[in-house]
Amino acid sequence: MNTAPLQGIKVVDFTAVQSGPSCTQMLAWLGAEVIKIERPGKGDATRGELQFDPKLPSYYFLQLNSDKKSLTLDAATPDGKAILTKLIQDCDIFVENLHPGAMDKLGFGWEEVHKLNPKCIYGTIKGFPVTSKYKDLKAYEPVAQATAGAASTTGWYSGEYNIPTQSGAALGDSNTGMHLLIGLLAALLQRQITGEGTYVYQSMHNACLNLCRIKTRDQLTLDKIGYLTQFPQYPKEKFPDYVPRSGNIEGSGVLGWTFKCKGWENDPNAYTYIILQRDAKDFTKACQAFGFEDWLTNPDFNTADARDRHKDQVISRIEQWTLQYTKLEVVSKLAPYGVPCAPILSTKEIMEDESLYDGNTLVKINQGGEIGEFVTVGCPFTMSNYTPSYGPCPSLGGNTEEILRTYGYTPQQIEQFKANGTTAPMPKVAEPAH
Repeated sequence: MNTAPLQGIKVVDFTAVQSGPSCTQMLAWLGAEVIKIERPGKGDATRGELQFDPKLPSYYFLQLNSDKKSLTLDAATPDGKAILTKLIQDCDIFVENLHPGAMDKLGFGWEEVHKLNPKCIYGTIKGFPVTSKYKDLKAYEPVAQATAGAASTTGWYSGEYNIPTQSGAALGDSNTGMHLLIGLLAALLQRQITGEGTYVYQSMHNACLNLCRIKTRDQLTLDKIGYLTQFPQYPKEKFPDYVPRSGNIEGSGVLGWTFKCKGWENDPNAYTYIILQRDAKDFTKACQAFGFEDWLTNPDFNTADARDRHKDQVISRIEQWTLQYTKLEVVSKLAPYGVPCAPILSTKEIMEDESLYDGNTLVKINQGGEIGEFVTVGCPFTMSNYTPSYGPCPSLGGNTEEILRTYGYTPQQIEQFKANGTTAPMPKVAEPAH
């Protein structure tokens, strides 16, 4: 049995770029019918960003919009408003990520939508909480990371590269989409109890901050005792009154670091991340794996607290050991002893790992035409009784006529919508001949 959890759920997707589409794509993969509203003649901005071919949609768009339907619609026109009203009155979820105030100005803010369809769940993504002093800032991925504490605590902890660093992971975009997804699914369950839709507000700032939870833990500890034993600065340096950058340290109390391996001079990813656990039994096994049994009787290293005080020596010695082997050899030698470790894998290495094409982790989608097959990241969780089917992305406006016919519009009306700029760009007026 392969029962889609959201079978029968209708979603109007008024989002663009990454944060909103990442959420609505998950809704589609879970079985919802997702109608993506796009600007006539232009579509989602990502169709034309970072293209590999100027005539084709980018991988940026393709990886965020599979299994959706595309309806081109100018919702600012009278006919566009009427069409969007019909869609809202019939949908279960409405999602938007326009700048603050834009949907109210358009006439489709939460209060208006709730009047049109009291059962409709309204999901919105904005940059900041409504109470934030930064609420009027235009939010992008790095902006959210900057104000949520991620950038200030990410990066190297000393030297010329001691600068705030944004994460390459999409903490502000896809992460926000996944947080909104949680809220929307909770709202669907709540509606079963109340019979009424609700307003789900998700800020990029709060989604980032949630992933920075351990940094608030560190700030509390720092305020209490004035130092952080797990950080590389301890015990040699005086700590500021704020959580500093921590380089590659693991950060949760165990001693973890990124170690050079054989070939690092020519391969920027010839590294392995290794963690020394605090428990004495685990540490003993690690020493056996490294051949460092002398550490077991040395008071500078045989306790976790001692290793925190002498972490420079610990890191230096382990790296002399890892330099003898490739990153994969390091893992093969340590794993049998239960030492937490992993090779630093490039995106290319990950995408070439056939074991990950398991129907969920990495998936191949056949877009057809000139694009053919492309790879994307699939649904991040598995269910014992459901596996998503991953279909292609829609062409711009490719479902417009189909959707309009579904809502009772005649062929004549559909042609008129094209002519008056509701579902297609207005024809350019020819300049008079001179």
